[in-house]
Amino acid sequence: MKYYLLLLVLVLMPMRAYAEDPVLGRPYWSLEMKGGLFEPALPDWAHYYSRRDMPELDLSLAYKVTRRVEIGIESGVLWAKGQGYAPLHGTLGGSVNYDLYPVNLFVLVRGVMDENQWVVPYIGGGYTKMFYSEKIEGQGSVKGSANGYHARGGLQFLLDGLDDSAANSLYGDYGIFHTYFFIEAKYTHAVVASSNLGGTSYLAGLLFEF
Repeated sequence: MKYYLLLLVLVLMPMRAYAEDPVLGRPYWSLEMKGGLFEPALPDWAHYYSRRDMPELDLSLAYKVTRRVEIGIESGVLWAKGQGYAPLHGTLGGSVNYDLYPVNLFVLVRGVMDENQWVVPYIGGGYTKMFYSEKIEGQGSVKGSANGYHARGGLQFLLDGLDDSAANSLYGDYGIFHTYFFIEAKYTHAVVASSNLGGTSYLAGLLFEF
């Protein structure tokens, strides 16, 4: 009889432990930090800036309306320094500092079918407000903004499985459900004075869902 009781206890113990484990809910927010290169649509860019692209850094925060659909805001900074033509001035100049500050309002759809899905595709797009600044040595500066739109898509790769202990610590300490590495392509269109300040971005970064 004692052996039967011991066997019953051994069987029920894992069931009880499982029942007491907290049931994880779904994440409601996404935070992205990313960087990469932006290829301007402005003609002859490489001729005056000695390269065809410029660095880009972005930060975004989004609310998940459902597990797959989210709305959010993104801001970024892009910069370049060249010699010669200043596209917004429309004149030849000396040293030119050219900066862009895009602000994007977006809707994003992520192809999440399972919480342990290793690769997740996504697409999105929305409204863009492009702020710009152009300074020419000895000739003053031009500042302003342009309205436009953007579209983006990419792939995100789940990192949780690389270190289960670290993933559990992130959830326990900060409420982060998942961490992803992602790659992304983004197209932006924003016109001012017949010039499209947009172009194509190639980005990579980290995504945290909490």
